[in-house]
Amino acid sequence: MKQARRLVWFILSTVALCALLGGVYGRQVEATTGSDDSDVKTNMQAFAMVYHVVEANYADAVDPDTAIYGPPNGNTGAIPAALRTLDPHSNFFDPRAFALLREDQEGKYYGVGMSIQSRPGKMGKLITIVVAPIPGSPAFRAGLRPGDIVAKVDGKPTDGLNTTQVAEMLKGPKGTQVDVTIVREGYEQPLEVKITRDEISQNSVDDAFMVRPGIAYIHINKFNENTNDELSEALRKLNEKNLQGLVLDLRGNPGGLLQEAVEVCDHFLEKSQLIVYHSGRHSQEKRYYATRGDDGHEYPIVVLINRMSASAAEIVTGALQDHDRALVMGEPSFGKGLVQTVYQLSEHTGLALTTAHYYTPSGRLIQRQYENVSLYDYYYHPELTKPDHAEVRLTDGGREVYGGGGITPDVVFTDPKMNPAQETLVQHSAFFNFSKAYLGVHKTIPQDFQVTDAVLDEFKQFLAKEKIPFSDVNMTANLDFIKNHIRIQLVGAIYGETEADRISIANDPLVLKSLDTMPQAKELMARAKRYIASKAPIR
Repeated sequence: MKQARRLVWFILSTVALCALLGGVYGRQVEATTGSDDSDVKTNMQAFAMVYHVVEANYADAVDPDTAIYGPPNGNTGAIPAALRTLDPHSNFFDPRAFALLREDQEGKYYGVGMSIQSRPGKMGKLITIVVAPIPGSPAFRAGLRPGDIVAKVDGKPTDGLNTTQVAEMLKGPKGTQVDVTIVREGYEQPLEVKITRDEISQNSVDDAFMVRPGIAYIHINKFNENTNDELSEALRKLNEKNLQGLVLDLRGNPGGLLQEAVEVCDHFLEKSQLIVYHSGRHSQEKRYYATRGDDGHEYPIVVLINRMSASAAEIVTGALQDHDRALVMGEPSFGKGLVQTVYQLSEHTGLALTTAHYYTPSGRLIQRQYENVSLYDYYYHPELTKPDHAEVRLTDGGREVYGGGGITPDVVFTDPKMNPAQETLVQHSAFFNFSKAYLGVHKTIPQDFQVTDAVLDEFKQFLAKEKIPFSDVNMTANLDFIKNHIRIQLVGAIYGETEADRISIANDPLVLKSLDTMPQAKELMARAKRYIASKAPIR
């Protein structure tokens, strides 16, 4: 009887969902072709019949929640699977997923502020490792380091628990205290750490500094509710009016909120320039324009993207490229140009439904082709669906740009691949594990730490102890690579990810190349202005 009641509830809730969408969209969701109430009733009856047969005859007991919504952190229930037939981005959010979505959009949560990861321990049982504390967070201030093992939380062992379970133990109301037991290499006894939970701000502008005199570097890792404010503050601190150039790094940025992407563009475009527009079957075309403008700031910009730059990151890149405001470098972007509207279905669940398509100012469709592509390949092998460049548009300066498959860079650049010796060190987590061993003996390092011959000798001894095959010839041939990675890992462990990232950025091949192409970006702007002036009517 309980199962039957669940099924009745599911059918009623589905009807209620349709009513909710009708209320949100109004007349826009009225059927336009070949669909009526009888079709809906017939399909619902077919679903109910299948479920009844399964529930009555399946070898094991059927959990209706799992059947309808899918297992935790999965997308195989009836509702998620049905949405997957539409496109790769329409999705159902169970209570946990919906809460995480809101956290990500708001850019904050309450806890200790560190990223953790579950890994198999010596006996094969899961242990929880600190990947990195967020700079300035309670965990960072308490002295937690990458590589620390979280053995207990409030006296409860974490052995065998996954990342999600331990993360829930660490989260809690602001101002409450959590006792964390840490096992750290080089220390005979576990460390008992008391951490007071606080609001953890997940900064979307996670790095902003002068990479060279007059040239600023800004990295935006996502677009949440704080991105525009964070960018404004970063530009203020960098003394924007005196900038001679900007490297805007959007690599790995999966996107986020449309309005924040629009406001970011508004910093760099002239007032009234088109930023993006979207339209759909039941969604009227809506256009977004720069309302404030760049306040006369005309420094050249180079935007960096890669295959994981998506959605809002592609909106920003496409707008700056179409208006010749920035030179785009790197790899073709992901190609996510579907607009999702998030509907809250209940207090704890939600539906992200694709309602429109994004287009750049020149009219380029951002979305990559996804028909006849597996979901796995769509997300993890975007290079398998390369655009054929059949859709050609023109920038403000008359340059050809291509649509239908993400944003194609003006200068294509792929990071150099690691050689086999370098891959060996990375695959064995040699630098991460060496940093734990080194700090277990030396305890700390100065902020301007450099890798000396003595440090290299310790690294060689560590490789031998861990039985990681690495010859003296390989050591000599890859000396710069080794020194750089040891320094990044050790500085990051003591002084935080931000300091480590700046060492990486200073040695990043694409960043270095972008600095050399800044004059090209400046000429791009000037050429666009000349082109527009030449097309202006003569009076």
